[in-house]
Amino acid sequence: MATVEIADLRKSFGAFPVVHGVSMDFKDGEFIILVGPSGCGKSTLLRMIAGLEDVTSGTISIDGRVVNTLSPKERNIAMVFQNYALYPQMTVAQNLGFSLELSKVPKAEIAAKVNESAEILGLTPLLDRKPSQLSGGQRQRVAMGRAIVRDPQVFLFDEPLSNLDANLRVKMRAEIKALHQRLGSTIVYVTHDQIEAMTMADRIVVLRSGNVEQIGTPMELFDYPKNMFVAGFLGSPAMNFLPGKLAADGSATLVLSNGERVALARRPEVGDDGGIVLGVRPQDISLDPEDGTAATVKVIEPTGADTHVLVEIAGQEVTCVLDARLDMKPGDHIRLSFRTPAAHFFDAETEARLEAGFNQDEGHKA
Repeated sequence: MATVEIADLRKSFGAFPVVHGVSMDFKDGEFIILVGPSGCGKSTLLRMIAGLEDVTSGTISIDGRVVNTLSPKERNIAMVFQNYALYPQMTVAQNLGFSLELSKVPKAEIAAKVNESAEILGLTPLLDRKPSQLSGGQRQRVAMGRAIVRDPQVFLFDEPLSNLDANLRVKMRAEIKALHQRLGSTIVYVTHDQIEAMTMADRIVVLRSGNVEQIGTPMELFDYPKNMFVAGFLGSPAMNFLPGKLAADGSATLVLSNGERVALARRPEVGDDGGIVLGVRPQDISLDPEDGTAATVKVIEPTGADTHVLVEIAGQEVTCVLDARLDMKPGDHIRLSFRTPAAHFFDAETEARLEAGFNQDEGHKA
């Protein structure tokens, strides 16, 4: 396998820049996921690594070799696309071995590699079928097998699961992760689905508007987001944000817009206006009829295992993940407590994360 090194990489389409000086290094055998909203530049970045898009400036190196001017074939990479890109007139076996045929690999070696990849992916009973006779998940496995037979230095995946239904996506996530563990391959994977990123990646690269916001392991980004964008992007349901101001008396207290007061572990250093934003994940909110913060129920969404409740607190919409069976309806007034020391605080002006949080010994009851 191989390392991938990207240095000050930039891409513009005419006068319109889409990737702005991105730098990052991927270790040999790492599973890297590029994640971000639509239009953030993640697919363009992947296509530049693959050689399908020219580089405006900067360098891409694979295993220490600069590949900017090399064709996709010369880079020894394999790419799995969103739409599978299978040849409809060919059988599964022919699809798997076609790239090797083009490279004039001996037939016996092609057959061996096709059988090996089919065995890895559970495709052996399907080798004589055409793509039209396969399910979506089976087609995706064929696309993956076609990459495996080439024994590339780097695997590139461009939103490979986006065309599958929810249940099949879960199954295919596990299959791709198991494949990575078996092959020990270097994988760069693009998705807009943060659940895929959290469950599959060794490290995640969060992109926004052509820039890298943060790089880290899934739990590093989940527990220590650099800013409100990263905090709100990772986690399902998304993190809630409640703006307020530090108390004028100099105490470690946050005052929400409706006058509710939240005790902080310490008074953070912020601007003169004391503007601060509390970030708390839906799973870290609980019912507290006696001492909790006042909230008004807006929407109730039972999911079976638990219930997602959208409420309004101090003029802000807040999502809570509560116990599965609740006797409440829209319009009800309830009280909620933020029960974890893992809550986050952000500067209201810069949106950067502040280190201050809840009192870790006592938690919080507003």
